[in-house]
Amino acid sequence: MVDTEVEDLLRRLAPQVLDALVRRYGHFDTADDAAQEALLAAATQWPEDGLPDNPLGWLITVASRRLTDLLRAEQARRRREDTVARWALSDRWPAPAADRPAAESDDTLILLFMCCHPSLSAASQIALTLRAVGGLTTAEIARAFLVPEATMTRRITRAKRSVKDSGIPFGIPSGPERADRLGVVLHVLYLIFNEGYASTSGPSLQRVELSSEAIRLARMVHRLLPDDGEVTGLLALMVLTDARRPARTGPDGSLIPMAEQDRGLWNAASIAEGVALITGALPRGVAGPYQLQAAIAAIHDEAPSAEATDWPQITALYELLMRISDNPVVALNHVVAVAMARGPHAGLGLLGPLAADGRIAEDHRLHAVRAHLLEMAGERVAARDCYREAARRATGLSQQRYLHARAARLADGRPGPG
Repeated sequence: MVDTEVEDLLRRLAPQVLDALVRRYGHFDTADDAAQEALLAAATQWPEDGLPDNPLGWLITVASRRLTDLLRAEQARRRREDTVARWALSDRWPAPAADRPAAESDDTLILLFMCCHPSLSAASQIALTLRAVGGLTTAEIARAFLVPEATMTRRITRAKRSVKDSGIPFGIPSGPERADRLGVVLHVLYLIFNEGYASTSGPSLQRVELSSEAIRLARMVHRLLPDDGEVTGLLALMVLTDARRPARTGPDGSLIPMAEQDRGLWNAASIAEGVALITGALPRGVAGPYQLQAAIAAIHDEAPSAEATDWPQITALYELLMRISDNPVVALNHVVAVAMARGPHAGLGLLGPLAADGRIAEDHRLHAVRAHLLEMAGERVAARDCYREAARRATGLSQQRYLHARAARLADGRPGPG
């Protein structure tokens, strides 16, 4: 069995192993360490020795032994410090046998709810989700977010300790709490996807491993909650957005804006899937923010050209979205839609309030939009200065290079697209 096949199998089994350990022993933080050691052992042994007859059972057995060793060591340490060791958490979380294959609803949704507990920061929720549910190693997560492995280790350790200290029951919350926590889960997956699709820092525009992992996890949640409109909307939004990924960068990795992309490179199968998802979700009831964003993405993806895009309909959808979401990025996208539907001066007239909004006033995207609208209006000098200001504020190298190129094009008199 080749290493990539083992890696894919281990990533699928990782949540089930952790779920089984926590159900039997509790101790989320220590159980995660034991599970990771078992996964590492499998990654080393299986390519050489071949798959065991029961891969999941093998992992749970190895992880259980390691967890027992870790718990005994911790008990001994506490005894040396004259503290009382209390490890009978199995009474709090009664469980079936740990070697029983856990249902996917158990090992995915429960772990997602735990990792996305509101007491954790967004950064901790993301890191813990990728580690416990996504099956990524700490080193992989650190590389994805361009931080030292030691920094990510501390972040994950603090998050696991917070989960342990919170006394969160190991189960899916009910009633209003479930709806609230599901909202946090979807938001965390949305953040992971966005960071992968449009990296906020570093040399690359995209981190495919993050956006792909977010889509994989969203598919799992959708399989478990197929009738939830917002779950469906989020998956549709991710699939429709990711469909454009092959055309977003040039051979040198440079950013290509949507209006200039070769739409023949867009993934037609993903577009068809996303359109089908959102078409099926919208008639079920009041549309939430993910469904509205997916509907906007569908309009973009179905347009045969940038010029044929139905900007009035996109404008109307953004106006609906603004009624239920006080989000300055949504308002900025609405400005662009208005400008494309009614002309650049109509869009420029809406930028004033956003420039006074502290949540986005310093963001490079505000200045990039202003530059683009000024360029559309023929005000080349002002547009050039705004592009330069946007480049100064951007943190990603791809965005910086693109914005400097737009400014340079205006400076030397070359005509710009759009």
